[in-house]
Amino acid sequence: MPNLIDIRRRIRSVKSTQQITKAMKMVAASKLRRSQERVIAARPYAATLGATLASVAGRLPAREDGSPAHPLLAQRPEKRVVLVVVTGDKGLCGAFNTNVNRAAGAFVREKKAAGAEVSLVTLGRKSTDFWKRRTLPILDARPGLFQRFGYDTAAEIARSLSARFTAGEVDAVYVVYNEFKSVISQIVSVKRLLAIELGELGASTGGADYIFEPGPDVILGRLLPRHVEFQLFRYLLESNAAENAARMTAMESATKNAGEMIDSLTLTYNRARQAKITKELIEIVSGAEALK
Repeated sequence: MPNLIDIRRRIRSVKSTQQITKAMKMVAASKLRRSQERVIAARPYAATLGATLASVAGRLPAREDGSPAHPLLAQRPEKRVVLVVVTGDKGLCGAFNTNVNRAAGAFVREKKAAGAEVSLVTLGRKSTDFWKRRTLPILDARPGLFQRFGYDTAAEIARSLSARFTAGEVDAVYVVYNEFKSVISQIVSVKRLLAIELGELGASTGGADYIFEPGPDVILGRLLPRHVEFQLFRYLLESNAAENAARMTAMESATKNAGEMIDSLTLTYNRARQAKITKELIEIVSGAEALK
């Protein structure tokens, strides 16, 4: 028969845990609202920037030597690849971080099978802690990035990656992150950051004929770095919103499971107490009968 004191102690422990998970759910919901607003506000700007970039690039005359109009557009065989792994700084968010690291591992195996050398840039404590125990070289590690981050942080990382790309140190840069779809849906995505593919932006030579001041090449030279910086910033915003949504869902599930466990333990406690009372009554009656 279970000890009643142990059952009561366990019920109190589960109730304390339930209060913690409920509070964490409310905090995650508050953070999700703010991060979701930032993501929704960033998406139109990213789309407009891409459309403007495509419009300008589509009106550049082709160079006689076939070279790209900008170093960030250079398409090279992918022999040296950098993968930016974006995870959260904390746990208790279900499989959020595990899914990203698993997708990063699949990407690394695929590129190595193709004969490429892969280096990492880890953004977030969970990716840094996971990959620092592996053999892959880490060019830049940013644990604790999401405690306080903004556009300047993303721009700094993007400029560093762009410098490596234009210097020929790397041939391609990819980003793996959780894309925010809804509160209950976060999808792991792998996107190429560099080199920029104009076809993916919908570049076209059609449409109205514009007079550019300054020239299209100057405008393109300013837009391309801004495009890389803002794309990385948007990926960070998407990951942050997805993390808050995953944590809110996980804490809601944990709170529900704690409630079910409390109900089960309470039923077990009541049964054990009733069995103890029944046993004591039987002993009293039996003693009374023995005295007759």
